[in-house]
Amino acid sequence: MDPSLDKLAADSSLEALGYTPELSRNRSTWQVVFMCFILASVPYGLSTTMIYPMAGGGSANMIWGWILVSLIMLCVAVSLAEVTSVYPTAGGVYYQTFALSPVRYRRVAAWICGWAFIAGNITITLAVNFATALFLLESLNVFTDAAGQGITADFQPYQTYLIFLGITLICHIIPALGNKWLTHLETFAIFWTVAGVTATVVTILAVAKNGRHSGKYVFTDFEPQSGWPDGWSFCIGLLQAAYALSATGMITSMCEEVRQPAIQVPRAIVGGLVLNFLAGLVFLLPIGFVLPDISMLANLASGQPVPPIFKSATGSSAGAFCLLIPLLMLGIICGVGCVTAASRCVWAFARDGAIPGSKWFKKVHPSLDNIPLNAMLLCMIIELLLGLIYFGSTAAFNAFSGVGVMFLTLSYACPIAVSLILRRRQDIKNCSFNLGPLGLFCNIVCLAWTLLAIPLFSMPTFKAVTRETMNYASVVFVGFFLISGAWYWAWGYENYAGPPAEERPDATNHPEL
Repeated sequence: MDPSLDKLAADSSLEALGYTPELSRNRSTWQVVFMCFILASVPYGLSTTMIYPMAGGGSANMIWGWILVSLIMLCVAVSLAEVTSVYPTAGGVYYQTFALSPVRYRRVAAWICGWAFIAGNITITLAVNFATALFLLESLNVFTDAAGQGITADFQPYQTYLIFLGITLICHIIPALGNKWLTHLETFAIFWTVAGVTATVVTILAVAKNGRHSGKYVFTDFEPQSGWPDGWSFCIGLLQAAYALSATGMITSMCEEVRQPAIQVPRAIVGGLVLNFLAGLVFLLPIGFVLPDISMLANLASGQPVPPIFKSATGSSAGAFCLLIPLLMLGIICGVGCVTAASRCVWAFARDGAIPGSKWFKKVHPSLDNIPLNAMLLCMIIELLLGLIYFGSTAAFNAFSGVGVMFLTLSYACPIAVSLILRRRQDIKNCSFNLGPLGLFCNIVCLAWTLLAIPLFSMPTFKAVTRETMNYASVVFVGFFLISGAWYWAWGYENYAGPPAEERPDATNHPEL
């Protein structure tokens, strides 16, 4: 079909859902897949959270945890793809929850899902940018002085925060001023990832300065360092994989920037997950063969094991740093992708009047290729304010990464739960992405994962809890819901009507739905 006709049809479908098309539809199917890929940026995401499987159990925890969580997230991706093919809007799971829920509950259900989705987008973006700052510092520490101390080892919290501030500004300026070129950046990221992973795999396996482990070690060695019972310790290690794949559903916020959203976005959600799984496996397996002492890695003050792993494998500070450069660049690109998706999510929520100052945050800027600049600035301000937690605890990144996974997991589950439990998947039957019984199985796995993930990622990584090792994810999680609840009580109950929603075919027969 002619692209202009595709755009016209997509705009007409959006208008039928009650919205005026405002964003530029400039993405093809592959470009959406590529954005899914960089939202995860798997080699980078796995690198910045390597501490979790090292504390959880080592090599076996890392490899099998990745495979297990990837299969679970594939079920989540399939479930989201089915629902998105029915309701492809920038509101994503928030709009889907409203459209599928019973009339009497739809406002509060959409409110809960929408705030969880916004909080997840913002905290994951924060986690990505903060992790890049921490990873940069530890990457520089592969260069040591005569006493063996890294060159940034004495950095104060304010210096780390300033680096985070700089990275955050860069990741917001690029999508703000260069929206029309983002697709080229995403395409470049694919080739950059392939080149970087290839260089890493070849180098660390070929040099292996301290020798290589056996295959038995890589797949079976389990050395818990967390202090928790073995089974729970293994589960703690799953946060690495869950964090790397947590952005699976963020791409739904880009539905109004593609020409065939009901087809392209569902394919991209599933296709991007498969690509990320393969990239992660190729990246992790060689690392498993060259791991140094697990207890040393699990107790690093920086919480960033990958730079020491690369230095141990190459036997060279310069060599290790060269291998870290592709990951650092990928971190910036991932930050740009997360900022882009998060701004669309906030804009869509503001469009329905659900956040304070909605009239300002729902504006788009035609001079900047129709981007929601005000919503993007709001996200940045919240991220910078939350980043101040680092002054109180250097374990702040644990809170950012954990709570981001918790919020996004909850938001993904909302429309899936309504579709499965209340609607009996009726809306999925005639959609363009219906997997039938397999889709039903995936829905069940998705909801089961949600029930496990939220309490799991509230737990501290180490059983012996101190102020520095405490996981503050639960504090941030509850805090966001207290704010959203207070706003609903003060304003939303009387004024929030929710997004416009098309009438369902059976609404006349079942007015209670």
